[in-house]
Parts: sequence; C-alpha cells; structure tokens
Amino acid sequence: MQKTFLALSSALAVLTGSVAFGDTRTEITVGYFLEWPMPFQYAKVNGTYEEEMGVTINWRSFDTGTAMNAAMASGDVQISVSHGAPPFVIATSAGQDLNMVDVAVSYSENEGCVIRSALEIDQSNAAELAGKRVAAPLGTAAFYSFLKQMDHVGVDVATLNVLDMAPAESAAALSQGAIDMACGWGGAFNRMKEVGNVLMTGAEKEEAGILIFDATTVPASFASEDGELLAKFLKVTADANAMWSDGAHRDEMLPLVAKDAGMDEEAAAQALSRMAFPTISDQLSAKWFGGGIQSYLVGVAQVFSEAKSIDAALPSYEAYLNTRPLTAAGEM
Repeated sequence: MQKTFLALSSALAVLTGSVAFGDTRTEITVGYFLEWPMPFQYAKVNGTYEEEMGVTINWRSFDTGTAMNAAMASGDVQISVSHGAPPFVIATSAGQDLNMVDVAVSYSENEGCVIRSALEIDQSNAAELAGKRVAAPLGTAAFYSFLKQMDHVGVDVATLNVLDMAPAESAAALSQGAIDMACGWGGAFNRMKEVGNVLMTGAEKEEAGILIFDATTVPASFASEDGELLAKFLKVTADANAMWSDGAHRDEMLPLVAKDAGMDEEAAAQALSRMAFPTISDQLSAKWFGGGIQSYLVGVAQVFSEAKSIDAALPSYEAYLNTRPLTAAGEM
C-alpha cells in the first residue's frame, strides 16, 4: 500500500507544471463519477454548460479521485467535479499545482464501510476484523474515512489485509464473500449494504469528527488563465444545486440525473437524499472556505502522513484554495 502511494506521488510530481494552456479555448474536458448522482447532471444533459460557457465540453467518467489527479496532471482534464478532498491532499502534497474552487457535495451518509453480515462484527467487537480482507480505494475520501473509522473503533490498520479496489469492484467482491469489509460510496455503497452491515452511520461519523465532502478542483493554470470560464461553470452548477434543493423541480430533474449517473431513479433518489449541496454563500462561510476546509485538509494530510500514504503533510493547504471564481460566480 505504501509503495502504491509513493509511486503515485512521484508520478504526480514529475507531471506537475508540464502543461500549458492556450489563450483561446474552444473546448474543455470535465471529469465526474458514474453512480454518483448530482444536480449538475441535469444541466449537463440539457447542454446548459455549453450554452452558458460557449465551449464544447467533453465529459469523462472516472472510478477514483486519484485517477482524476493523474488526468489533471497530464492536461487531459481541466475540471474535476466531486473530486475527493483526500485525493486532492495527496496530489498537492506531492507538488501537483491544483486549486480547490468549490464544495461540490457533503455526504457523510452516502459513504462508509460495510462488514459482511455473516461475520456479525460491529463497533463493539471490531477487534475481530484483525486479519480480515478489507477493500478500500486508496487515496480517496472513502480511504480517509476508513482510516479514521478504524482509529475510532480501535483497530490497527496494520493488522488488516488492505486491498486497493474501486467501490464497484469491492461491492461485487463483498457479495461473493471474497472480502470481509468494503468501503465506498454512492450506488456501490448501497449494494454493499445489501449483503453487510454499516460499521458507522453518517451521524456517528460526524459525531466522531469524520467529515466527508467532495470539491470541484482544477489545475491552477486553468483557474488563472480561464477564470471567467470557470466562474461560469460554477454558476451553472450552483443554479442546478438550487433547483434541486428547493424541492419544486425534483420530479423534472431526477429522471435525467439518474439516467446520466447510470442508475435507476429509486437508487438515485436514495443517494441524493443523503447528500447536501452548500450554496455559494455557505461555501464562503467559516464552515467551509472561511476556515473549515483549511483545518480539514491539514487533518487529512496528518492522517495520511502517519499512515505512510504520503511522504509528509504540508503545514498548510491554504495556497491551493482559490475562491475567486466562486466569488465571481456569486456575482453573476
């Protein structure tokens, strides 16, 4: 596991700064996740982004946030939606020049670790996980959550056989009995719960100080050179979030969002019910960009550093947070 992270960090460090963008942009590539329904997909399907931004958008799906890191480092992707904060920490700790530009979603109830039912293991006897096969997607929000949950229930990660698996793969492996615990999010998380028990609920995680959110992130050069374009993207996203949050448009939005996410409407609705989409003003408050995110990123980095997942945590990640495009979006 340590070798995997070090190799990724080295690759990111080599790629950092290697891409230059032109002054005139006619198309961009935006990364997102399948089986992860979000209001922005309503605008995506309807072509609202292209209409408001005046560019062609190539939408590219990913399995993990670490894959998004590499795609942004290589210049293949300009905007990553719902990029996990832990993958962001891994990339920036390795020297990749990224900007976090908005809070895409908060989802403590839509992510977690599920233990195979037959084992009859919960928080009270979590020590019995020792020696078990556990799947967690390395370098993601789910992996950070896994580490924090293990710490909370008193399980030494070194006693586990940890496998790096994308949530969809681990959900299948859990149902087949090939692994004992799986950690993930979205549709895969729902499938995990069909054959197992959640170790900690979202409320329990928040009570333990385990916050889970994803962000919209971009290469710093894109934010610098195409700031107005980025602000327009964030504005369309904020409008879609507001449409969903007010409740009046959900019947109209859900079918399109679910189809685009590759889910049936019932599963998508369940996932969305466990998600929150902060407004622009909320994001600029003390809870998020006004101080909360800064503290959270340092905490994530310290956990990863102690787990030898990164070489060292940075003293601050403030330089990688950029609220100018979000502020501009709020003024549009």
